[in-house]
Amino acid sequence: MQVKCVICDNIEGIDDYSLEAKRLRNRKIHMYLCQSCFDRIAEKTKQRHATGKFQLYEEKKKKDDLI
Repeated sequence: MQVKCVICDNIEGIDDYSLEAKRLRNRKIHMYLCQSCFDRIAEKTKQRHATGKFQLYEEKKKKDDLI
C-alpha cells in the first residue's frame, strides 16, 4: 500500500496487511506521518514539555456530572 505523509508529501510503501494500513483504510480520519516527520514532532514536543509551560487542558465538566 502506498501512503503519503501529510506534512512533507513524501510517498512511501507500507505492508498491505500491517495494522497501520488497516487503520488507514478503515478510519479515514487517521493520517500517515513518515518516520522523519514523526521523530521531528516528537522531539519538538519533548522540548516544549521540558520548558514547563506546556499544559494539557482537561475537558470542562458538564452540570450533570457535578450532581
